[in-house]
Amino acid sequence: MKYLVEQLQQWEFRVCGVFLVDSQFMVESFKFISGVMAALSAMVSLEIPQCNIMTKMDLLSKKAKKEIEKFLDPDMYSMIEDSTSKLRSKKFKKLTKAICGLIDDYSMVRFLPFDRSDEECINIVLQHIDFSIQYGEDLEFKEPKELEEDKSQNLDEFFQDRADEQ
Repeated sequence: MKYLVEQLQQWEFRVCGVFLVDSQFMVESFKFISGVMAALSAMVSLEIPQCNIMTKMDLLSKKAKKEIEKFLDPDMYSMIEDSTSKLRSKKFKKLTKAICGLIDDYSMVRFLPFDRSDEECINIVLQHIDFSIQYGEDLEFKEPKELEEDKSQNLDEFFQDRADEQ
């Protein structure tokens, strides 16, 4: 993938990574941390702007949607507290706290919800991708020429009619 991305950039394509994670996978804090680490790994290895998307939100039940909302804007320190009882080894506790602290302190990974049945949700994801690749930044603003031409032609005709009358 890295070589493909580099070749596209050499051809002057603007490239953005879109990392998709199944929302049904992200229901527990350990799985969420695993998904964050996978997204972070892809971001670091490709070295390109990246949008992280939590897919299949339309397939979740109402209860699961409420549960997953805490993962869209996560507080990693509270997730550590929720899951420390499951960690048996002190080494893993320290490692998990260090990783979660790093992710939380630098806000490295955030997920956007994607519901294919919600048009506004699709537009939000597309706006994030467009912003990442700076789509439309190099286009020049042009004013409509039709209005200026019509005014100048009307003025020319007006003055020509006046000249003919005299």
